[in-house]
Amino acid sequence: MTADLDLLRDAAQEAGRLALKLQESGLQIWRKEGGSPVTSADIAVDALLKRRLRAARPDYGWLSEETTDDPDRLARDKVFMVDPIDGTRAYISGRPWWVVSVAVSEAGRSTAGVIYNAALEETYEAAEGKGAFMNGRPIHCSMVTELETCAMLADPALFAAGWDEPWPEMRIERRNAIAYRMALVAAGSFDAAVAMGDKNDWDIAAGLVIAAEAGAVSTDHRGRNLPLNSSAAKNPSLICTAPALHPLILARTAPIDLDETTV
Repeated sequence: MTADLDLLRDAAQEAGRLALKLQESGLQIWRKEGGSPVTSADIAVDALLKRRLRAARPDYGWLSEETTDDPDRLARDKVFMVDPIDGTRAYISGRPWWVVSVAVSEAGRSTAGVIYNAALEETYEAAEGKGAFMNGRPIHCSMVTELETCAMLADPALFAAGWDEPWPEMRIERRNAIAYRMALVAAGSFDAAVAMGDKNDWDIAAGLVIAAEAGAVSTDHRGRNLPLNSSAAKNPSLICTAPALHPLILARTAPIDLDETTV
């Protein structure tokens, strides 16, 4: 796992530097099916990561947002899970809320992960059983025990009226990248992140091991684990939070039918 982490860190940082260079030189931008943006940098960074990582570990499977899914990954013991640029909208607009997110999964869980914010020079990383770090310094989630006035990462629209149990007053902020939200919770910069709606494995894989090693709790909105490398390669939602806040959030989210809520 330590060797995998070293490989992921080096590759993520090289990829982040490439993304910055391409951002400065100008981007081609188009829309995927469904309307989400993709850029020439997403594709170039994906190619770099695939070349670097698979050359080093040819026996690992591959799952990336910008690569056509190959079911061969389901037969592999270990799988790279990659989001070349998580937070593409922020990347396009010049906001520093995008990251390169890379992880290794084994038996449905993350064993090593790196989330690199090149714009802010922040490297979040963890390997299973080895602790979580940001730029080489140990990190830990917050010890906040009440939702009132907590620091929440989410779409503010999520907390509008209509909940069986209303939400208290919180400090709510947006960050485009799901992976970056998880890293910020792991580091204690925010107390929780809530996203109701499908989250792909490449969105959460690196964040899962980093958050867990930092003491945070990550589940879906009903408190279920988030298994990786299923055929669908996604989970229905994400709750990533300081431990004491987890049951307080689930009390509100667990009754929700996600056919009706997708924020």
